[in-house]
Amino acid sequence: MMASDITLAGLATLGERDAQYVISHIRTIPGFPKEGILFRDFMPVLADAKALKLLVDALEQTLPVPLDSFDAIAGLEARGFLFGPILATRLGKGFLAVRKAGKLPPETISESYDLEYGTAAVEVETDLVKPGMRVLIVDDLIATGGTAKAAADLIRRAGGSVVGFSFIMKLDGLNGLEQLGDVPSSTLVTMPA
Repeated sequence: MMASDITLAGLATLGERDAQYVISHIRTIPGFPKEGILFRDFMPVLADAKALKLLVDALEQTLPVPLDSFDAIAGLEARGFLFGPILATRLGKGFLAVRKAGKLPPETISESYDLEYGTAAVEVETDLVKPGMRVLIVDDLIATGGTAKAAADLIRRAGGSVVGFSFIMKLDGLNGLEQLGDVPSSTLVTMPA
């Protein structure tokens, strides 16, 4: 455990100094979106060139599966869109956008999931996921696992296979990784929910 409540996981591959540099750019905002919640904002990491490079370096170094075991990276809207394409470009992979429902004009398939206050859905264009395509799903945060599981179910329904998950942050105590089954996963930092 570090001086803050953020614990290193995969970010430790950068070394203490660089890991601390990245963590110093993660903002904690109490009471957002409602009282009792600590919102973790990693947008300042993206605004700092050095921190962004280190973040992508750590994502690459901590891939949950070998580079040759996946064909594409799927990023979840919206924050998975910020670093998913960067990682895909660096690794020589394609990028698949898993969008919130109603955002795509072409033919799509959709997968619903439960939220604490209702339901939501994610979609993907039907012709982007090729039969047998092996996909690594990336997102900023794993909490309860609902969105990541829905994305994985969607990729599978479209004919692909999910080989792994890569997250920047994991909230402890919400058991999100358990929702994803035995699929390998990696996280860069963990913190209390």
